[in-house]
Amino acid sequence: MSSINSVEQVLAEMRRLTAAAQGGPAETGATQAPRTEFADLMKQSIDSVNDTQQVASKLSSAFSAGDPSVDVTEVMIALQKAGVAFQAMTEVRNRLVSAYQDIMSMPV
Repeated sequence: MSSINSVEQVLAEMRRLTAAAQGGPAETGATQAPRTEFADLMKQSIDSVNDTQQVASKLSSAFSAGDPSVDVTEVMIALQKAGVAFQAMTEVRNRLVSAYQDIMSMPV
């Protein structure tokens, strides 16, 4: 769930930057959240997805090894979470690449 929150944070930051670039309403100091660097948000998001995938992999390995404390439903849910988190991260990456290409193709 935290990877989805991280992706939402990245998207919110992208929207804020877009509004600022388009001359949108500036945030006042009272409502402005603590400033977080975009690169930090991306790193947190990628790390979160990586952690989710590692947990799913460990559960899958434990289940395959016959660990009686690991339930098949727990393994399947962890694998689905990891898959959804990775798909979300891939979609964010695709949108970032698309935005970069749009910016680079703008006439100066």
